[in-house]
Amino acid sequence: MAFNFYYDLLNLEALIRTYNKFNKMRKIKHLVVHCSATQEGRNISTKEIKNWHLDRGWSDIGYHAVIELDGSVHDGRPEKRIGAGVKGYNKNSLHICYVGGYDAKKIKGKWVAKDTRTKAQKGALRDMLEYWKNLHPNAEVLGHRDFPNVAKSCPCFSAKDEYKDITDRFKDLDFNEDL
Repeated sequence: MAFNFYYDLLNLEALIRTYNKFNKMRKIKHLVVHCSATQEGRNISTKEIKNWHLDRGWSDIGYHAVIELDGSVHDGRPEKRIGAGVKGYNKNSLHICYVGGYDAKKIKGKWVAKDTRTKAQKGALRDMLEYWKNLHPNAEVLGHRDFPNVAKSCPCFSAKDEYKDITDRFKDLDFNEDL
């Protein structure tokens, strides 16, 4: 079989163009922090969260990443797929969830929202948000509760305030819309 460099190069370029066309990432405007709304110290796995979401009739876990109690980060829904985290804002968002968000015991018969992140979860969450911000420099870090018409305390701390330094990282640079 003869090797035709020019012909093979054209085929390679066409293949790369096709790949890029179908694998182009969505334009991300929001990096959204969630909690699993589970009791402090309750060891819930990413698989369990996925099963909760499947039981609700969803096609997959709603989050793109989950941080378990030990700080390990687990893949959720592929980042190229639209998540299911904030109604009306999913198309341009990536969603990350930490396990926890409620006090270990009910108070007056109700679960109480609480920032239950372990030191390991805090480090992993910051690392993931910084990584995503580098990929999506125009994105803003917000908590689920920071969106309009959301009547939840999720993620049970002010992600918008805590990660303002990440949101503001590239504010003085002018990125074009193709990023």
